[in-house]
Amino acid sequence: MYGYAMTSLNYKHLRYFWMVAKTGSIATAAAQLHVTPHAISGQLSAFSATLGVQLFRRAGRNLELTDAGRRIARHAEQIFTAGDELLELVRDGQLASPLPFRVGCADSVSKLIACTLVEPALRLPEPVRLVCREGRLDNLLADLAVHRLDLVIADRPIPAHFSVRAYNHLLGQSPMTAFATAAVAAGLSQAGFPACLDDAPVLFPGEDFAVRARLFQWLEHADIHVRVIGEFDDSAMMKAFGQSGAGVFFAPTVIAAQVCEQYGVVALGTVDSVVEQVYAITTERRMSHPATVAIGTLARDRLFV
Repeated sequence: MYGYAMTSLNYKHLRYFWMVAKTGSIATAAAQLHVTPHAISGQLSAFSATLGVQLFRRAGRNLELTDAGRRIARHAEQIFTAGDELLELVRDGQLASPLPFRVGCADSVSKLIACTLVEPALRLPEPVRLVCREGRLDNLLADLAVHRLDLVIADRPIPAHFSVRAYNHLLGQSPMTAFATAAVAAGLSQAGFPACLDDAPVLFPGEDFAVRARLFQWLEHADIHVRVIGEFDDSAMMKAFGQSGAGVFFAPTVIAAQVCEQYGVVALGTVDSVVEQVYAITTERRMSHPATVAIGTLARDRLFV
């Protein structure tokens, strides 16, 4: 009788069994499920045959669970209790709570660019709760590898030495522009750009910035000698010092208007040969999260057009 090999679990059979196990009676279970006792009896026989075990034994006019039946009933209790909890979540609206979207932004990326890129995630049809982390790229990639982050925004692809299964998505690139306060600009050489930077006080990005070496190479090639006043591992800190009049600093041209407005500086000139790239790094080969798709669309259609 019990020779069939089970290939899949019939949850309708399992529910009928569970109700009979709880009530101890096919008739009572049938009344609660609004079916006939004959229908439940047939389903129980089929379920028992599929599992290859006897589920009940007769105890007078009622049914008593066998040892195998008791073990299966415990699992059925967990399964249907979880289902009831799920329905309760739906009724209470708890599944409509915002979807977490965890973004890591490398210190070397302009916060104005990062903010512009991520902002569309807050305007999706499905509510999103944004969680932003900032730090060194290596630390952020470590968090991405263990799924503490959904996305990392960086100014370079994944370093070769970093063994993490993730993918680089180039969002765009921009030349660099030099900025300074009006007072600093007035004190520079009257020569045109970039010659006016000769002997100028300059704030430089730190070693974690991919663009740092390119800027030094550009200055050397142009035979321009600057006075490096400070080096900064954080792009916002560098701009804040530039705002205070400490010296000239560089930022991507795509945000030149925002930099001038926010920091009260003027653009001195653009360095077309020095380009900063911006990457989205994810564990997805193709970006599929609604928020990452929105970021990619904005980068392609508006920011880096």
